[in-house]
Amino acid sequence: MRPLGAGDPLRLGPYRLLGVLGEGGMGKVYFGQETQGGTAAVKVLKPELAGNHNLAQRFVREARMAQAVTSAGVAQVLGARTEGGRPWIAIEFLTGPTLEQAVRSFGPLDDPSLRALAASVAATLGEIHAAGLIHRDLKPDNIVLTSEGPRVIDFGIARPEHGLTLTTTGQVPVTPGYGAPEQALGRRVGPAADVFSLGAVLAYAASGQRAFEGGHVAAVQYEVVHGEPQLAGISEELRRLITPCLAKDPAARPAPAELVTAFAPPPHGAERAWTHGSLAEDIKERERSVHELTTVVSGSGGASHSGLSRRRLITALAAGGTLVAGGGGAGAWWLRERAEERELAQARSARRRQRLFAVPPAAETPKARSVTLVEGQPPEPLWELPSALDKAKGDLLPVRDVLVVADPKGGLTAHDVTNGRVRWRTDKAKASSGYVALSDALIAALDSEGGLVTFVAATGEPRWTAPADGRKILAADSTAVYVLTKDGRIRSIARGDAGVLWTTRVKQTDKDTEWWPGAAGRSRLILATKQGYVAALDSASGRQVWDIVGQASADETAISPVITGDVACVNGHTLTARRLSDGKELWAKSPVVDGKTMPAGPPCLHDGTVYATQGPYLTGYDPSSGEERWKAPESYHMYSPVAVQGDGVYAFRSDEDSLSLSAYTHERRRGAWTLPLPDELGPHGLRGDGNRVFVRDITRLIALPAFA
Repeated sequence: MRPLGAGDPLRLGPYRLLGVLGEGGMGKVYFGQETQGGTAAVKVLKPELAGNHNLAQRFVREARMAQAVTSAGVAQVLGARTEGGRPWIAIEFLTGPTLEQAVRSFGPLDDPSLRALAASVAATLGEIHAAGLIHRDLKPDNIVLTSEGPRVIDFGIARPEHGLTLTTTGQVPVTPGYGAPEQALGRRVGPAADVFSLGAVLAYAASGQRAFEGGHVAAVQYEVVHGEPQLAGISEELRRLITPCLAKDPAARPAPAELVTAFAPPPHGAERAWTHGSLAEDIKERERSVHELTTVVSGSGGASHSGLSRRRLITALAAGGTLVAGGGGAGAWWLRERAEERELAQARSARRRQRLFAVPPAAETPKARSVTLVEGQPPEPLWELPSALDKAKGDLLPVRDVLVVADPKGGLTAHDVTNGRVRWRTDKAKASSGYVALSDALIAALDSEGGLVTFVAATGEPRWTAPADGRKILAADSTAVYVLTKDGRIRSIARGDAGVLWTTRVKQTDKDTEWWPGAAGRSRLILATKQGYVAALDSASGRQVWDIVGQASADETAISPVITGDVACVNGHTLTARRLSDGKELWAKSPVVDGKTMPAGPPCLHDGTVYATQGPYLTGYDPSSGEERWKAPESYHMYSPVAVQGDGVYAFRSDEDSLSLSAYTHERRRGAWTLPLPDELGPHGLRGDGNRVFVRDITRLIALPAFA
């Protein structure tokens, strides 16, 4: 990013412009920030081109095309002005390298990461096509790798499926080597053209080399139309998947949905490409830089800083040095001195805030050894804490090397997962208001006044705080913590600078509505009320995207949505899977026993399978198709949570006069053992992590080893 120039605007719509991200023949792209802290890439048509009818039409068309696509896999349009004045489009600012930059810097993607990339982008293309559009310029530069996965950008030459291919000048607006043969020949194109482009993108991502090369543009286009793709260095298995995408005949190319099936579900750990390793560190460093920039610009006074200070700061950041106000005489000296004092104070504040808001390294997860299964006999606990929790309310939250629980006195306690010893304890958090992990490194909670407080998960060290007016912690993702306010609204608080990104009230709710903890990811926030109303919000803007009505079970068991890939699984009176982008129902499971529909307990995701209990059934399903992958022998598991570790699947079993924990072998689908539990009413919990199964009942907290 470079500083603003003399002719650059300082504000467009609600956005303060902080710097220039890039410039092309048609216009500039600025980095903008709203008063409340939200950031955007603001694309502006050059003033001298505003009178060109064809270019202005193309700019308007780009805004409309981008707004028509609501997929979680694309950069969302946050706002636009296409008539009068200076046309602009504000698009979600994505923090991360493009695929082109990532491959150039870190080399080709490994097979699991390549599969994750292919499945994600193919699903996004399917949603773009479902909106009646063709992207027409998919290439590595138009795919951004974020901490939440790949996102497709730039609808500059996107058209409806029935739209023409040629521009008004007769030129083919396609990137050589990535556009389909029919595009290179100037013919009408359909969705299959995007599939060809995806094949070329995947070939580059897998090998670091383009599938079609040539000494000049015409030579490259000739190879696209007549030559064979160069796929050297790509594994045989991936070649078999990529080659059909590059067929010369559009009818011979697979549909995006077929590619999602072929490449997905990705192997376990495929998402590590954007959460671990060098690429992930690059993404995190970019996130830190943006957070630092917006934090320093906003400072403690929000928008009170002047344009001069902002521009001086951007210039200093871009140049790597410190600039001062110019001029002559005593007045200029005084301005320089005051400016230097302000900049030193800002620098000190920035260093402090950077330390507070930077995410510390997550601890390693110490894995427990598996034990040999002795059928019918529960294993000896790794550790047990009698009466550790009493009647304290709160979830079990394993976070790498600690297990965070609600303390009986109302605060939080973190136990070492290896031996159960107290690692740290705090009374500065109100456990009954909920708590979540941030990047497996921090714990976020509310204090007694409703303020947001955070602690280092491994040590309990206090970090940043924020006024939230909060009543309950609902969810968190890589960008924000989502809080239910005291007046019943949903509020997004930025993890980078503690600023409020947005606050909204969900329809069909008021200040007294009670909410269950929700789930956030892939640009969606899924929340449910205790009355069974489920709402999906755009996590960038707070805009409500879709909803489900009447999802509560008869006795209002907890609705605990989970997100996997492009699917949201929601329990309640039934277990349903919804497409994340628009809420379309993909499948629903509603078993009937004795004439009654069996409600579903909280779903559990493990290795690409979603597990849930429904009355006598404990079943694992494919999240996308609903295909049954695993099923336990019938027993009564009404509303029980589920844990999966090693070869075991665990759930609470309730008979007429007893309560127990049941373990089943995953491989053989049969009962392994049963552990009796006290029958007294009170909080119960079940979670699995690190090859351990954590169990909570009314009298104790237990850690059990998993069996192989």
